[in-house]
Amino acid sequence: MIKYLAIYFIIINLISFVMFYVDKQKARKDKWRIEEKTLHLTSFLGGTIGSIAAMLLFHHKTRKAGFVAITFIALLLNIFAIYGLYTRL
Repeated sequence: MIKYLAIYFIIINLISFVMFYVDKQKARKDKWRIEEKTLHLTSFLGGTIGSIAAMLLFHHKTRKAGFVAITFIALLLNIFAIYGLYTRL
């Protein structure tokens, strides 16, 4: 079970990281963007590490205080969820 959870978290974080990268590239080219709620969804589904890494690496969405706050909330919820899963297994 732990193996599958680890694989899930690796995949969701990679997806989140790539989505932020794609959104940043589209922002630079003034093209269609990925909706913020979609980016947040990947964070809440476990991709906060990928989201935060991409935000810091690409300087993407870091000036939007509300976006950063929601990402931080997602991080806290992910920490509690992982802790809860870890203590039950």
